[in-house]
Amino acid sequence: MGMVFTLYGAAGSGSVPVEATLRLIGLDYRVVEAPTWEGEAERDKVAAVNPMRQVPALVTPGGEVVTESAAILIWLTDAHPQARLSPALDDPRRAQFLRWMSFIPASIYSMFWVRDEPSRLGGDDPKAQAEIQQRTLDRIAACWRMMDSQVTPGRFLLGEEMTVLDLYVAVASRWTPRRRRFYAEAPGMAEVVRRVDALPALQDFWAERFPFDDGWEG
Repeated sequence: MGMVFTLYGAAGSGSVPVEATLRLIGLDYRVVEAPTWEGEAERDKVAAVNPMRQVPALVTPGGEVVTESAAILIWLTDAHPQARLSPALDDPRRAQFLRWMSFIPASIYSMFWVRDEPSRLGGDDPKAQAEIQQRTLDRIAACWRMMDSQVTPGRFLLGEEMTVLDLYVAVASRWTPRRRRFYAEAPGMAEVVRRVDALPALQDFWAERFPFDDGWEG
């Protein structure tokens, strides 16, 4: 009792890889559901722990707050090395792990702050908003293409062992422009994300938190 993490997040969001990691490690947690893209009331749920009013935000059993999905994932796996979900500090894969764990939020995830509300940059002009939507979509696709050209997967992105990087990519690749274009832009990573989708330990989790609905790959 008392050793429970609190995760502010939402189904289908960037909190999903964090929640999957908590499950795989075997940690007790509860979720405060806050789909912040649905409006001010949802963002207000997160404000007390994250002034940016964004998810995910993780509150440790000791009361410490950790925000930013990549930071949470790296911290969790470093704090629980027995789960073998990230390369150790002296592992030769560590540099590339950190490279790509930083690349996804900086180059891909960040685009969704614009896409969710294109008026943030485009104002009230519908044409400007539509242009932003198209340009961010193409930028995300280009980033996946570049990453694919730079990694040489084994069973997973960094070799034969799965890491939270695989979870991160498997979730982020379901967002716009969705999996069909991801497969086309990043064929080298396509089989890896399918393998993560099929992990027996996460089948019930995926069904609950990011279901494979009809047409979800399109």
